[in-house]
Amino acid sequence: MFDIPFLRPNLVKKERFISNFEKIEETRIYSNYGPLNNLFEERVIAQMFDGIGSAVTVHNATIGLILAIAQSKRPQGKYAVMPSFTFAATPLAAEWCGLEPYFLDIEPENWQMNREQLEQTVKLLGDEIAVIVPYATFGTAIDLSVYNKLQEQGIPVVIDAAASFGTITPEEATHFGKGFGGAVVFSFHATKSFGIGEGGLVYSLDQDLIKRIRQAGNFGFSSSRESVTQGLNSKISEYTAAIALATLDHFKTVRENRRTIYEYYLQELLQADLLERGWSIQKTQGSVVHQFIPLLSPDSHTNQEVVKLLASNSIEARTYFSPACHQQKQFQSYTRSTLRVTEHIAKHIVSLPLWEELDEIIVRRIVNVLGSLGKETTG
Repeated sequence: MFDIPFLRPNLVKKERFISNFEKIEETRIYSNYGPLNNLFEERVIAQMFDGIGSAVTVHNATIGLILAIAQSKRPQGKYAVMPSFTFAATPLAAEWCGLEPYFLDIEPENWQMNREQLEQTVKLLGDEIAVIVPYATFGTAIDLSVYNKLQEQGIPVVIDAAASFGTITPEEATHFGKGFGGAVVFSFHATKSFGIGEGGLVYSLDQDLIKRIRQAGNFGFSSSRESVTQGLNSKISEYTAAIALATLDHFKTVRENRRTIYEYYLQELLQADLLERGWSIQKTQGSVVHQFIPLLSPDSHTNQEVVKLLASNSIEARTYFSPACHQQKQFQSYTRSTLRVTEHIAKHIVSLPLWEELDEIIVRRIVNVLGSLGKETTG
């Protein structure tokens, strides 16, 4: 056990959703896109996306990726082009759709998929590309202009935006993904900023795409309950929808709290001069509801050294995403571009604790330990 754990999920309390549980007992509708689920989808579109587009809930973001890729991919395509610096769920989803991941590098400051490599890869692979799956790294907004152009060229795009629910874009000051014609997949896992236990959401401006995903997520049933397309069961229960509705009511407070904690970290990192001593942070775009604090260690020290040092001070840290996907056994055989930036970041990425009860004193303790790196004495 650590004095300071990496994450301490803090889901909405039962007092906030018990009235919705009572509604479930009244209706005796427990699943199958019930009234609470429908209300949640409607409120998300109205409150988060200004009434623009459509959305469907899914049991988790991995299922959301599988369904979005399956309903978007070009049937004759072979590859799902994606960054290697992403969670394993992304290439796994491509595999479940019968595709081969094709890994690209990331950009050194914002850690999004390298757009120059992407342009070259589109020219190289042509019609062999089934779908492109960029990752909105650690919740940041990413530049969608290049992906809008790809959509216009007939190349489907599914954005893995697992941690980006609540992210506001820097230019338009609207929710990330709003108005995007491809699919945008969000995670509502307990560890995410919008955590409901298990769950997710697929958003798109394309109402027909969302209808197809909804149908595929209900066994591919037609209105006569006949399977007419490949499907599975991705539906959330009404109990999950009840928690999601209560979480949506409470989300403004969560956003403000997490933003405050992120500012604590920035303040302490600056005061300790760590950013002048080789440490670096991601250059995010927009206002992000941070899930945790990603940080790169100095070139002279690996992330494993940092994690070990923090653990010796009873502080738990992780290394998302190290190893990167192309370094993992399941994906090592797949084609990839040069991945110089990915491999450097995978060697130095450290994920620091963020949970809603953190205060300045705890953050200062964490940063002070980071500042002692390389100064440890041996007995």
